[in-house]
Amino acid sequence: MKHLISIILLVIVVVFVSSFAIKNNDLPNSNAKITRIYPNPATSYIIFEFDKSIDRNYSLQIFTFFGKKMTEIRLSDSKLNIPLDDSYTRGLYIYQLQDLSGKLVESGKFQVNK
Repeated sequence: MKHLISIILLVIVVVFVSSFAIKNNDLPNSNAKITRIYPNPATSYIIFEFDKSIDRNYSLQIFTFFGKKMTEIRLSDSKLNIPLDDSYTRGLYIYQLQDLSGKLVESGKFQVNK
C-alpha cells in the first residue's frame, strides 16, 4: 500500500511539472536562452552556457523536483559553473531562467547522481 501511494504521488508530480514545460518556440524573446548544460547527469558541479547576447539582468533558479528552491544566481557571464554541495542529493532538478521582472524565459531539467 505504501508503495502504491508513492507511485501515485510521483505520477501526479510528473504530470504537474510537465504541464509547465516551455518550448523555445513559444517564447517571445528567443535570443535569450541557455545553449548548453553539462555534465548531465551531474555529480559535483553543473555548467550552464548562455547565448552571448543574453541579458545580464536575468537570474537562474534551481529547484528540487518537489519545488524547494536550491539556488538563485544573477547572470554575470555567458558561462555559469554551479557547485553542487551536499544539499544536492541524487535526483531530478528543475532550472528556470527568469528576466528582471520575474517572467519565465526558459526552463528545463537536469539530473544529479551522487
